[in-house]
Amino acid sequence: MMSNQSHQKTRNLLIQSGMVDLALGLLKIVVGWFANSHALIADGIHSFSDLATDIMVWFLNRLGTEAPDEDHPYGHARFETLGALILGTVLILVAVALVYDSVLRLIDIESIVTPTWPALVAAVISIAAKEWLYQITRKMGEKIKSNLLLANAWHHRSDALSSIIVLVGVGGAILGITWLEMVAAMGVAFMIALIGWKLVKESVEELVDTALSENYVADIQETIVKADGVRGVHSLRTRRMGSAVILDIHLQVDPAISVSEGHHIGDWVSQQLESKFQEISDITVHIDAEDDAEGTTTVMPPLRNEVRTELLAAWQDYLREQDIQKLTLHYLDNVINVEIFLRENPATGKEKLQADLIGASRSLRWLGEILIWYK
Repeated sequence: MMSNQSHQKTRNLLIQSGMVDLALGLLKIVVGWFANSHALIADGIHSFSDLATDIMVWFLNRLGTEAPDEDHPYGHARFETLGALILGTVLILVAVALVYDSVLRLIDIESIVTPTWPALVAAVISIAAKEWLYQITRKMGEKIKSNLLLANAWHHRSDALSSIIVLVGVGGAILGITWLEMVAAMGVAFMIALIGWKLVKESVEELVDTALSENYVADIQETIVKADGVRGVHSLRTRRMGSAVILDIHLQVDPAISVSEGHHIGDWVSQQLESKFQEISDITVHIDAEDDAEGTTTVMPPLRNEVRTELLAAWQDYLREQDIQKLTLHYLDNVINVEIFLRENPATGKEKLQADLIGASRSLRWLGEILIWYK
């Protein structure tokens, strides 16, 4: 969860950004109107779209950093992703509208009035202001690992770059190349559309739980297999939730170790991963005694109570229940290997008893090996 100090800084930044976008939007539209610059007016509309998205970013950033609750046990980070998706969609729509209007003006190019020099001044002011906003927003986004703030930073950069195109287009139109301003407006639209498409694509990939890059997953796997006690790793699944990464891991360990040791190995692996990869926020570890990546058969071996009942029934001529101190079951390769711990050495000898028990339980299809131990 974002600290109160970071949240306050983010809110202040967004308020500052909104005020700048409001001022730039008014400046460009007013100057564009009086200076006869269609490209500058279009850029002003772009600035007002920035203002609208600043408000949306502020709201969704606040919502996205709330702590997990019963309805959202993994937190609210995907509200930021939703915001980035909406933001990308808005950019694409703005781009389409700008292209449409520019094409109409190109068709009727003879009626276009040549822009005047104040449009150049407004474009230069916009370039400086939006580049400044891009820099401070990007730094804040990287510091608190907010994809939504980073997306908004690129929105500022798109406005700065679009103002550069406006500057070129207006300058060309003043020099007599009237159509250049319309082309400049379409160039702005194209850049806006590209950034919008990138945001939409990345947001959709996250919302449908697209796995992280192969190189990133390989680095995670390499860290896991180095841990003492890990025999293998499979079914490694990754997904992103806002700036956080969530993992599901199946660890293969020695089937003869205790449950507590297997659990401790899993905790150790989780600690190592969280230490090396700061963006990992949640890890679910499954401890496996064998590689079950191919899945299990539809017919599963029985559980302990049924196993014990069937074994005692089959062995009633050779063992009494009170003779067994402990019964350990190992579920491997879809059969059950049984370890019997007796209170004392059997009178018939361990090898003879083992052969008798194997013979008496041949009908139990789920039974694998039988090992006898005694104190």
